[in-house]
Amino acid sequence: MTEVKRPHWEWIVLAAAGALMITMGARQSLGLFVAPIDATTGLGIATISFAMAIAQFIWGAVQPIAGAVADRYGPGRVIFAGLVVLALGNVLTPFVDSSSGLALTIGVLAAGGAGAASFSVLMGASARLLPPEKRGFASGVINAGGSFGQFVFAPVLQAIISAFSWMAAMWFMAAVVLAATPLARALRKPAESAAEIAAAPVGGLGAAVKDALGDRSYILLHAGFFTCGFHIAFLITHLPGEITLCGLPASVASVSLAIIGLANVAGSLAAGWSVSRYLSKHVLFWMYASRALMILLYLAAPKTAWTFYIFAAGLGVTWLATVSPTATVVGKLFGARYLSTLFGLTLLSHQLGGFFGAWLGGLAVVRYGNYDWMWYADAALAAAAALINLPIREPANPRPVTA
Repeated sequence: MTEVKRPHWEWIVLAAAGALMITMGARQSLGLFVAPIDATTGLGIATISFAMAIAQFIWGAVQPIAGAVADRYGPGRVIFAGLVVLALGNVLTPFVDSSSGLALTIGVLAAGGAGAASFSVLMGASARLLPPEKRGFASGVINAGGSFGQFVFAPVLQAIISAFSWMAAMWFMAAVVLAATPLARALRKPAESAAEIAAAPVGGLGAAVKDALGDRSYILLHAGFFTCGFHIAFLITHLPGEITLCGLPASVASVSLAIIGLANVAGSLAAGWSVSRYLSKHVLFWMYASRALMILLYLAAPKTAWTFYIFAAGLGVTWLATVSPTATVVGKLFGARYLSTLFGLTLLSHQLGGFFGAWLGGLAVVRYGNYDWMWYADAALAAAAALINLPIREPANPRPVTA
């Protein structure tokens, strides 16, 4: 059997970054819809927050499943199906007015579709298609695509909500998502060469998962990523509400979300550069430690628009930049053959944290009228995540892989 010709690596990276830009841009802007949905349906912030929390969990739960399907049948089909289901969830959301309906459209359909066309499948696809020396940089570029999506989507969606309605903004998102489906073609799985088939891990996917779950470093990586999910889901869902409680206009929320996305473009590219030169666990330590410090500084600062803009810029540097070093550690420990599945499992842990971050934030504001206790918990968890990453056993070089 002859060696398989791979697509040009630049096109692979751009296609993956483009797909992530769409799915993460749509997903990370959901906080802008909480107040408008409440005003239209009267469901209450706690009920809507619970639907958002379900979305956090489902997005994570889909990752290892989609990753396993992609590892078996190829990522192109999985990405295409995910984009279609995400668009369907966005189209149907304006037609529901019950807690169960919202849980289905936002919590299951939109989140499940976004998860199937997100980090685990895209990172795994690019890792298998790219040469090893390109993977660290590529992961940063792909990650930056997701951040750029947030930068673009947040102000555009807020403008549509203000000028027309939140329903129109949902339908606009659906149209953009469907327009991205051709990107799935560039990430199709090529036929494996004889060398790749011979180098495949013994025992298949089941053995790879069992091996990973018995590895202490892999479990520690999960624990740190859980706290990351708590942090991001709390902020993405409730930062607009926090800004409203401070007496500031909705435009501050959309600008803050956009700043987070733009800052994370730089942060993700820097993370891709860093993991090629330093141990990823040390990169993760400094990212999480900086989050804890920035939250404490925010709590001590006057709550002005510029405070939120500066806070957003600081947080944005590490926002999704943790994905690249986390995926790099998984790849170093276990190789790229089943990276979509194994990294998908770490994303499930991330989104378990996300479920509690989104849900408890809603409960806190209903019970206490503010988010103070959530901010303290967020800072403590960020500090814990920094320390949890230090004992991880990280090889200097990746394990030999099949792609």
